[in-house]
Amino acid sequence: MGLIVQSSSFSFSTTVEIGLAHRRCGPSILPSRPFFIPHVSPIRTKRQNHYPTLLFATQDDDNSATDLFGFPADVARPLVVLLIAQFILFIGVGAVIPTIPLYGKAIGLSSAANGLVISAPAMAMLLGANPGGKFADVMRKPAMMYGMALICVSDIGTAMSQGVVSLVCCRLGLGAGRCLSEAGERGMLADLAGRAPELRGRSLAAQQAVLALGIAVGAPLGGVVVEQYGPRASFLCVSAAAIIALGIYSFLPETIQNNEVTQEQQGKDETVDFNSNKANEDSSSSDGDWGKLLRENSWRGLAICQCGASFGFAAKISSIPIIAAATLPGGAVGAGALVSAAGLSGLVGAPLGGWLTDRAGARLTAVASGFISATGLLLIPAALSSPFSNVFELPFYLGDSSEVSAQALGFTALVILWSIGASAQGPALTALAQELAPTGAEATAMALPRATGDGTYIVAPFLLGLIADSSLTVPGEECAAAGAATLLGILALALLGDREESH
Repeated sequence: MGLIVQSSSFSFSTTVEIGLAHRRCGPSILPSRPFFIPHVSPIRTKRQNHYPTLLFATQDDDNSATDLFGFPADVARPLVVLLIAQFILFIGVGAVIPTIPLYGKAIGLSSAANGLVISAPAMAMLLGANPGGKFADVMRKPAMMYGMALICVSDIGTAMSQGVVSLVCCRLGLGAGRCLSEAGERGMLADLAGRAPELRGRSLAAQQAVLALGIAVGAPLGGVVVEQYGPRASFLCVSAAAIIALGIYSFLPETIQNNEVTQEQQGKDETVDFNSNKANEDSSSSDGDWGKLLRENSWRGLAICQCGASFGFAAKISSIPIIAAATLPGGAVGAGALVSAAGLSGLVGAPLGGWLTDRAGARLTAVASGFISATGLLLIPAALSSPFSNVFELPFYLGDSSEVSAQALGFTALVILWSIGASAQGPALTALAQELAPTGAEATAMALPRATGDGTYIVAPFLLGLIADSSLTVPGEECAAAGAATLLGILALALLGDREESH
């Protein structure tokens, strides 16, 4: 390798090359103390790969240096890699969002049965939330990678499913993979946000904006794929994106740094093992016990609020694409375009929610943005039942037509309003969970509100499907029901969380 000299302009790409060389050649090619990074003692952990440590190592006196939009370098670099992976993944997710309910319709499922298929991943996520969170509290990166591999396999299985039973099994596998991967992601984001608490809202908003952008890019592509190759092909798009994301995840560092300490840090001749800290780990596990957390008003309010928000997302998956396909010109293409527009609106809502979280507080932001999203859903039946019969000419074509009715325009505007509110609420709810989470059990504690939302998501699509099947006179009633549930959730958050809990 030759001599490598660390300089103040040491680039990220150069660091990647060093990491890759180390990975190919093995650790023996480098000295025990990386001489190209002065003033930094090597930290060897039991679970951490060699080259990610080198990849993201920085000088101690540079920890306060900013790298990207005011973020410290040790936060910005892994955050950028994580966001790139999630952007690619959510292009695939966006491609499949308008497809899921249409796929169920294509194989003859009713709205209620379709809701059961859609809720299958949530069942697996509910059952696996606690063990997934505990695993992620030990190892963030392996949890993310194992979960992503399972997501890839499950979506391939979904594309190849020939019946309802195999379809449900594959969707359960998807939920298990998401449970593990997302637990690791939440834990890693909590670790990174903990290094710059004053930027917590903006870091979470950046993630929400990237996810929204990925969906916005993927949704219209998914509509085109469905029109050209059928609904099964869109699931292969998700699998391809998951494979790429899995590869990018391998470049991330393990953000849990307290597994083992070297002799140099302790001034001893041998590495000090952390078996003596077993009592502390047990204490952290006890602090993350869900029963204990639910005794606190703040966690109860947060959990109920997440339940209400899940109704809105269930409507987005199970109801809005079907209404859009019937209302907007272009069928599946029109539904994909609406999902894409909703994703783009998240690029407005997420940064706004992050900015407000850092300035006005996470709870206030979550309540205000939740009210906006609930209003959008509550007004959808009124928009679809509008007496106006105007037809407007769009400057572009959706399918074979560029004409859209006043009802369709009103419906589109309200869906986008819901999306702005929901995307602003996301960073606020996550930031609130991070603030309340006990140290050492962040992933387990943060899995609690997610698990309650997933539990709601198991029944929400089915309930909304029943409302849609029974409502023959007023279109969009299921969306109004989802809006009412969202409104109840934010009321619980406001009334039960009258004071911030600190741990």
